[in-house]
Amino acid sequence: MSSPQFWSVPPGDLIRHLRSSVDGFSAAAAANRLRDVGPNRLHDRPRSKTALLLLRQFTSPIVLLLVGAALLSLLVHDSTDAYIILAIVIVSGLLGFWQEHDAANTVDKLLAVVELKTIVLRDGRATCIPVDDVVPGDVVELSAGSGIPADCRVLNSRDLFVNEATLTGETYPIEKLPAELSAETPLARRTNALFMGTHVISGSGRALVVGTGRDTEFGRVSERLRVRPPETEFERGVRQFGVFLMEVTLFLVVTIFAVNVYLEKPVVDSFLFALALAVGLTPQLLPAVISVNLAKGAKGMAAKQVIVKRLAAIENFGSMDVLCSDKTGTLTEGRVQVRSALDASGTESERVLFYAYVNASFQTGFANPIDTAVRDHRSFDLGAWQRLDEVPYDFTRKRLSVLATDGRHHVLVSKGAVEAMLSVCSAAEIGDAHVPIAEAEKEIRQQYTALSSEGFRTLGVAVRELPDATVVSRDDEHEMTFLGLLVLHDPVKRDVEATVRALKALGVTLKVITGDNALVATQVAGRVGMREPVVLTASDLRATSDEALPVRAAGADVFAEIEPNQKERIIRALQRAGYVVGYMGDGINDAPALHAADVSISVQNAADVAKAAADIVLLEQDLGVLEQGVREGRKTFANTLKYVFMATSANFGNMFSMAGASLFLPFLPLLPKQILLTNLLTDIPELTIGTDRVDADWIERPHRWSVRFIRRFMLTFGALSSVFDYLTFGTLLWLMNAGPVEFRTGWFLESVVSATLIVLVVRTRGRLIASLPSRSLLIATAAVICLTLVLPFTPAAAAFGFAAVPVSFVAVMAAIVLAYVVSAERAKQWFYRRVSL
Repeated sequence: MSSPQFWSVPPGDLIRHLRSSVDGFSAAAAANRLRDVGPNRLHDRPRSKTALLLLRQFTSPIVLLLVGAALLSLLVHDSTDAYIILAIVIVSGLLGFWQEHDAANTVDKLLAVVELKTIVLRDGRATCIPVDDVVPGDVVELSAGSGIPADCRVLNSRDLFVNEATLTGETYPIEKLPAELSAETPLARRTNALFMGTHVISGSGRALVVGTGRDTEFGRVSERLRVRPPETEFERGVRQFGVFLMEVTLFLVVTIFAVNVYLEKPVVDSFLFALALAVGLTPQLLPAVISVNLAKGAKGMAAKQVIVKRLAAIENFGSMDVLCSDKTGTLTEGRVQVRSALDASGTESERVLFYAYVNASFQTGFANPIDTAVRDHRSFDLGAWQRLDEVPYDFTRKRLSVLATDGRHHVLVSKGAVEAMLSVCSAAEIGDAHVPIAEAEKEIRQQYTALSSEGFRTLGVAVRELPDATVVSRDDEHEMTFLGLLVLHDPVKRDVEATVRALKALGVTLKVITGDNALVATQVAGRVGMREPVVLTASDLRATSDEALPVRAAGADVFAEIEPNQKERIIRALQRAGYVVGYMGDGINDAPALHAADVSISVQNAADVAKAAADIVLLEQDLGVLEQGVREGRKTFANTLKYVFMATSANFGNMFSMAGASLFLPFLPLLPKQILLTNLLTDIPELTIGTDRVDADWIERPHRWSVRFIRRFMLTFGALSSVFDYLTFGTLLWLMNAGPVEFRTGWFLESVVSATLIVLVVRTRGRLIASLPSRSLLIATAAVICLTLVLPFTPAAAAFGFAAVPVSFVAVMAAIVLAYVVSAERAKQWFYRRVSL
């Protein structure tokens, strides 16, 4: 339905082409159009997501090689072994699929809570709908903070400035007007067009949707580039860990295969044995465990009013050690109240309050708490007044102006930051007299400073008569008369000081970033528990080089008078100082900082562009909710690492021992199908790790992924495991005189039972009896041990190449396993005293 070169087509022709109208669609017509063109998404959600997820379980190179080798074995070797190997591979894949499928369904339900919406005309009325439901021919209404939901043609606009940096790289906002342009106009100069993925900085407008989803400019770019979101620290750690394991696995597999062939053992058996070892060494359930843990964490965070949009952010949430946040609505109640209205001499003024009310009542830009507070504080009769025009607020002017008339006078009424208002005033009104602004400026600034030092926010109010004017622009904001100050108060939340202390106890330092002046920011910071806060202002940042800023930013508590483009610079500086930085923002100008942060946090009622950029959305604008989210994130991170510790301790030790034993034994220590069965059984308890309890020391401070730590853990506990493995080998060969079948059976029993029990040891840094596992983990562990001990005595034993073992060996094995568990407990205490994560 999209129209090529729509910027060059007259609006009336576009509307007819799309079979729409200037008032948009009816709800029924829009529903029909949506069925025809599909949802407004850059990438379709896979219809066969379940099938793709299932297929993914069997696409790792090692599993494919194993399947191929089993099929080869089926053709030239024992078909029973091949069937068993394939069955074990299928069961392992189904376990992973079941876990990930359940996790994916959980996440889909949570994401539906925070879907982005936009305002369109339906049945002639402004209606809020999900962005996915926007169709070509819709007419959208836009205001400051709105995200552009699709490619559009501007129908009308009022000081409509749009940030197109995501598409064109242009850092300055572009004004959009309902003009007609030539077909050859380049993208960056299409001032009558709006593009998906950009957002409104200021002003308002109405636009016709001409292209959605992949038919947009942004869709075409993303299709070409297939842009992936930046890799999080946790994802980077998982990738580095995978590379490390692959290097170890390839070395062992190639070496063992070559040596076994050199020793003239059967080539097919040797190849299958080497591949089975690779499967044993590879934590193939890691993707499933990560997905399950993240989904469980997301569900737990949702119960605490925190919705996770990007699952990988949970891990960074737990690692976060600096949180940057605005004060309004986070440290304060976010319910602005008017305390007073003062004239230029500091006297209560009805006139200041009235004109502030006119400005707040007639402005049509984005809704904001200040205008709501002005309207709620005192009501005036504006029956004789009429709005003529306005100049919307923007972050450069820091003013909002409205042209209104009472039938006799046309008055431009402006309110905004005090400095911004003084800069456009030539006079001040004191009582009935007008004096030059130079004579009143000193007293006005003294009032401003005194009020700010008490924590009050102040705005300036000014007027200018414009006889017969019906439209205004920014150029009319001069030669104004300063009426006085509007004094606002936003109380600090009652429990915020305790929350700031709790975050600090969790190792998270709060840094306040605000546009308010340094006096207000310092006063509020003191009331939330920051004693003698170090303050950096916008001018301090401008005077500090990029090389010096990380040190200064790390030592600062409050960043005051900050301009929108400085927020991202602060985040980057803190990251260069070595911190994992979270940023909490809800405004139009927060998007760059949200993109830059390791963890981007917004709130449900935030501007579209802020909510779209956020990894995490709070349903309540409350730091207390954030504290609970940090705790949940750390639990998720801890349980994910537990699986890694388990998979790289006993599993690695067992596989290493098996590889070594194959070099001196005249037979393979375990058959390939037995190795795979061992791997499958030891994975079952590890799948329940997401339900496990987490020790307090994991919650009390942030942790970060460290491949170096994992490598040392693996070598330490893998070596310990091998000591007891070789003790088992000696018992079987020299005390029990075991043949190949008896040896494999005994080794299988000891291997599975020890690897399963060691899970309970390595899951906690503390003593096992002081940190009991979850019920699910205990049940899974007990079930696997029972199944393992019973298997050699069942009819299925022969199919797996096992035989019944004497009770005396079971007793000796129990002693070896007990000694292993006790030794692992001791080794754990020694290890954590010397190595920290």
